[in-house]
Amino acid sequence: MRDVYHEELDSLADKLVEMTRLVRSAMSRAVTALLDADLRLSEEVITADEQVNKIDTEIEETVFDLMARQQPVAGDLRTLVTTLRMSSDLERMGDLAVHIAKTARRRHPESAVPPELQSTVLEMGQIAERMIAKAGSVIASRDVEMGLELDADDDQMDRLHRRLFDILLSPKWKHGVEPAVDITLAGRYFERFADHAVHVAENVVYLVTGQRPQEIVEAG
Repeated sequence: MRDVYHEELDSLADKLVEMTRLVRSAMSRAVTALLDADLRLSEEVITADEQVNKIDTEIEETVFDLMARQQPVAGDLRTLVTTLRMSSDLERMGDLAVHIAKTARRRHPESAVPPELQSTVLEMGQIAERMIAKAGSVIASRDVEMGLELDADDDQMDRLHRRLFDILLSPKWKHGVEPAVDITLAGRYFERFADHAVHVAENVVYLVTGQRPQEIVEAG
């Protein structure tokens, strides 16, 4: 009976990794749609988010079922609680990719990103993809050192986010209010996406060590 129980616990990690794969694909396609004004890709991202939501619901139902049937304590309880947190973060990341895709759809047939911002937005998308891929690896491997690396990746995203605002607020900005609003929102979506990836990694670190990343850094 306990073997089945631990198989169910392991399946939760597998589902989280699958969510990271789906979210990474969504972000990749959303960025392409945003830069290339690709309506088909936009619609694909929006529709595919149902898969992420479905797994999130499955995880929640499994966690509550295990809590009710097994009454877990100590490490197992920590696993279930952190799993719920990570699933919520990943579901939200999927939503943020959808928001980017909807920005692309709203501006179609034009690109929502002016030429002078294309390289910055592309780099933000690449960092977002790298962070979610790394988060997936952290979940699968429980690699604490890798989990701690996501903070540095987030710093890169914050730097690019500031660069967006520097350009938007420059006297040289000539594209008007609506594109500025679109870029402001897109920048925020990327920033929040990165924050959620960091939260996922932090929860894995806590699951493995029982400590928050800040406690580990201060102790080391």
